[in-house]
Parts: sequence; structure tokens; C-alpha cells
Amino acid sequence: MINRLAILAPGLLGASVARAAHDRGVARHITIWARRPEVRVALADQPWCQTVAETPRDAVAEADFIVLAPPVARIGELLEQIAPALREGAIVTDVGSVKSDICRVARQTMEASAGVFVGSHPMAGSAQTGWQHAEPGLFVNRTCFVTPEASASPSAVETVVRFWRDLDSEVVTIDANKHDEIVAHISHLPQIVATNLGTLLGQSPAEWSQLSGNGLKDTTRIAASDATMWIEILQQNRDEILRALNAFEDDLHHFKSSLANRDWTDLRTRLERGKTWRDSLRP
Repeated sequence: MINRLAILAPGLLGASVARAAHDRGVARHITIWARRPEVRVALADQPWCQTVAETPRDAVAEADFIVLAPPVARIGELLEQIAPALREGAIVTDVGSVKSDICRVARQTMEASAGVFVGSHPMAGSAQTGWQHAEPGLFVNRTCFVTPEASASPSAVETVVRFWRDLDSEVVTIDANKHDEIVAHISHLPQIVATNLGTLLGQSPAEWSQLSGNGLKDTTRIAASDATMWIEILQQNRDEILRALNAFEDDLHHFKSSLANRDWTDLRTRLERGKTWRDSLRP
């Protein structure tokens, strides 16, 4: 069990971490810092938050385990703020969906710090944002990537792995660069496809959307995600996303060519291959 857990800048993910840790008895004491004063006031009334800190440094001063949960573009900045205030042996992780840049900043920032950084990325979320929508079961049976630096001690890595497992996540330990390649294909590309389908259909007559079935809703569900969050992800993982888009464009071009050439055999093969892949996804 973690003695003192600190969660900084909780939105949906950070507050869900707090609620899950509280409900499962993973931490004895949970401290939270939020950037906006009104959010700090609201969090003080939550049963899963024992202390609300006024500054990031105050939040981590006595913490054994720290989770950074701001938008991905601000994680490095927050890490730089708290690094000098960390106690000896404190472990810092995050929930950022792009890892290479964060881990690079961590390498530079943590050299003179008493703490250690081990990156994380839980593959969990919602189209809704904000701590008010937090769910203690958000991480159950969801993949959580852990991306340790070479300098991280095995015990620190194991502590981070155990933390996410205690929240009922399925943990995968992987290199930060490989993580960014994978999520560009399995997370960022689907968002782009759903968004562009919504953009295209948004140019059609308004009544068309009212005539659709559940297939369109299922396919475009994530198009409702927060645009500001996704701009930051696109900026952080631009190169890997471009590679994923190139591969998708090539495959879509082949599909279009088969349709234009009435190659029903190839199209059937593609449809069956897609069905087989979809059926293989876990519930």
C-alpha cells in the first residue's frame, strides 16, 4: 500500500485514479492539487481526497507516489516544477498518451532530483472531460503501458506496475518510442478517421444524420472527444501519426482500386480480414 499518494492536475483520468485508489485501498492518504482555485474548493469535499494542496510543490513534499495528470503538453512543465521538491525515493508517473517527449524531459529534469520517474499511459478514457465524470472502474481490464527509463531502478518500475495492477489494469512494459508507434496506430489513427468521417458527413444535408443507424454512432463515437486535447496529442506524436496515416491511405487506395475494378474477390478478402480482426478484440 502507498502511504501518501499525490495526484496533480486531475481531470477525468487523474480523478479516476484517485477514486480507484481510494475504493481499492491502494493508498492511505490522497493529496490532490488542481490549477483552478474553484476546483480545489470542490475537491476538498470529496471523500476520496484527504488533502487539497495550494501548489504543486506542496502536493508532492511528503508524497511517496505522484501521478501527473494534466494535458499531455503540460506534463513536462509540471515535472520541472516539482522535481526539486521531491523527497528521497519518491516515484513519479503520469497518464500522458505520448511518451517519448515526456520521457526525454524526465531524463533531463530528474538527474538532480531525489525522486525517480517512470512513465505510464492507461488506455482508458471517455468523450467526457473533467474530474466530475471520474469513474473508479475506468481502468478495469484496460491496458496500461509502463515506459521506464534505463536509469529507473527495478524496484521503482515494479512499484509503478503494481500500482496499475492494483487498479485492475493489464500492464504492458515497453520502450517509450515503441509505445508512440503503437498508439499512433491503435488510438490516434482511429480518432483521426472518426473525426474526418464526421467532418465529411457534416457537409451533407442535416436530415441524413437523423436517418442513420447505430453503425454510424458506433463508428464516430470518439469524434466527440475534446479538440484541445487532441491538438496537443497530434503535436506531440506528429511523426508517428503521419506514418500511420500513410499506411492507412495506401490501404484505402487499394480498397478503392478493387472497387473501381470490380475485384469482388479482393474486397471479400478485405472484408473478412477486417471482421476477423474485429472479432479478435477483447470485450
